[in-house]
Amino acid sequence: MSASTRSDTGRSTKVSTKGGTISVFGLILLNVTAVISLNNLPAEAEYGLSSIAYYLIAAIFFLVPVALVAAELATGWPEKGGVFRWIGEAFRGRIGFVAMFIAWVEVCVFLPTSLTFGAVSLAYINPDEHEAAALSSNPIFVLGVVLVVFWIALCIALLGSKGFATMAKWGGVIGVFIPIAVLVAFGIAYAAAGNAPQMDVSWSKLIPDFSGFETIVLAASIFLMYAGMEMNAVHVKEVKDATRNYPVAIFASAIVTVLIFVLGTLVIAWLVPAKDISLTQAILVTYFDIFRWAGIPWAGSVVAIMLAVGVLVNITTWVAGPSTGLLAVAKAGYLPKVFQKTNRHGAAVTIMLTQAVIVTLVSVLFVLLPSVQSAYEILNQLANLLYLTVYMLMFASIIRLRYTQKGRPRPFRLGKSNALVWIVAGLGFVASLAAYVFSFIPPDQINVGSPVVYVVVLVALAVVFYAIPNVIYQFRKPSWDANDPNFAPFTWQTERVAASETPTADARTRG
Repeated sequence: MSASTRSDTGRSTKVSTKGGTISVFGLILLNVTAVISLNNLPAEAEYGLSSIAYYLIAAIFFLVPVALVAAELATGWPEKGGVFRWIGEAFRGRIGFVAMFIAWVEVCVFLPTSLTFGAVSLAYINPDEHEAAALSSNPIFVLGVVLVVFWIALCIALLGSKGFATMAKWGGVIGVFIPIAVLVAFGIAYAAAGNAPQMDVSWSKLIPDFSGFETIVLAASIFLMYAGMEMNAVHVKEVKDATRNYPVAIFASAIVTVLIFVLGTLVIAWLVPAKDISLTQAILVTYFDIFRWAGIPWAGSVVAIMLAVGVLVNITTWVAGPSTGLLAVAKAGYLPKVFQKTNRHGAAVTIMLTQAVIVTLVSVLFVLLPSVQSAYEILNQLANLLYLTVYMLMFASIIRLRYTQKGRPRPFRLGKSNALVWIVAGLGFVASLAAYVFSFIPPDQINVGSPVVYVVVLVALAVVFYAIPNVIYQFRKPSWDANDPNFAPFTWQTERVAASETPTADARTRG
């Protein structure tokens, strides 16, 4: 099967996706490992049975809209670029560039928070739980592990799509699926043995308590636990039979993701009292407790190693995805040619190395802020702000494209009329906007120091990251255009050139 798309001249053509290197199963693993990070489970475990409602609400209002919208955009516009392509088609070059740049920067901010879990996992290889807990709270240790693991992930990402797809296939099984299966299996056995739960299991607790505003703030962060489902769309042309397999992989990934989050969270809530839950240590404590009960305490160290592998896979996927998208941006003429450099595997060398420098600098925050948990939270919320901006633009883009490019072939279409796309994308936009606003409010469960400083730091950093791509765009030069035949110009660019009948050398960099 092939997808009908537009060529550089604006005419309809056939772009085969049969010869891709990524299978539907491989794409599911890429999606799940990109989204799933087991270190997020403790934050929701505090809510016990109510967490089920939070997960389902976030899935309905955020995950499902993201999956549906990404399926139409990726198969309707399979040209290179991902969110840059989609948003750029709807709102022109500047907005598309800003969105892709923010998505890339968000990863730079997000990676240290995810890598923190890797550091904690490595600390818990030590069978002495007290020593492990002390080591995992040491900022110097955390910083060292964050940098080492990140640079290993970078080296793997530099091997290109085949390298990180293989990594996701095996590493995802070892670092995500096996640990969560073990956690759920032992959790069920623990409950079946008659052990009293640490959470309230009355049916009334299934309904969330929205009376506490600060509680709602932390609960809203669950939306970003589902972030990343659209990220691997930048590899859509590398997927075998993408027109059929991409939507299938998206929906399968969404179902698996929800199940993993719900089951894992409930096991933690069952074993660990809410007052003792640590955002960075709780899941490891859960494994140690349950293995001690089962008489195999040594297994805790084994799972700790597996979880560290899972973090490595997650990080590798996040390094590769947005960097590939930003490479497309660079080759479209929005970044200097130094950022267009690739190695023999097609990996964006300069972009990834620049990302490595930023991640290294951001990671120092783990040493400067009062505690690892406060650093974790402020970086996590900054990443939320940036990524939610991209999602709001993505939801707006699919609606606009329904009117500006009515005749565009859409192998997967969200409803025959525009009514359904307004409902789905509208829900996603409103949910993203609400979560964006909540991100500025410090949660009361975590000591972040002065609330005023917390908000000021978030606002200042967000403004800086919004400003940088706008400044770069304003001073871009025609000489940056790589004239890459593998990167098709936007539809509005080809239509403008056709209308004027005077193609210019920098036609692709204007707008």
